[in-house]
Amino acid sequence: MSGIVARHKKVAFFGVVKTSDGTTTETFTKMPKFTQLTTNKNPMEYSRQYVDEPFQETDVVGYSPSISYAFDRHRNNDVQDDIVKIHDEELIGDDAVRNIIVVDTDTGEAVQRSYAVIPSTEGDNINILTYSGTFKCRGEQVIGTATSSDDWQTCTFTETT
Repeated sequence: MSGIVARHKKVAFFGVVKTSDGTTTETFTKMPKFTQLTTNKNPMEYSRQYVDEPFQETDVVGYSPSISYAFDRHRNNDVQDDIVKIHDEELIGDDAVRNIIVVDTDTGEAVQRSYAVIPSTEGDNINILTYSGTFKCRGEQVIGTATSSDDWQTCTFTETT
């Protein structure tokens, strides 16, 4: 398998926020039991045709990435519990924004970005409770590296300067 990157080696970590005794912490926890985590770059284009050319030119002028998600609901899963809370309580604005880090666990290369959690469906499977939606871009990407001391169950992100 030289050269090929296995899908399970590129893992997403969700910023689970908890407050205890007035202190707020964010732990980047692996997103287990997801059946879909598909990134769409959503490029923004600028197209024009010049009068002296028989073709149109297009440039990419920006991006608005999103990640489509779906998961089978499992109990005692901090990541899913937080997303389900956003779905069930119909949270809006900053209450529905979370940080996600995507890591290549072979190299440690990582990208962190804030996303708005946009709920879509719940319970569209007859056999098991499922949820789906989209994480939509809420800021610029931050390039860096990630490390883990617990076999990639959680990670720590360091921005590349």
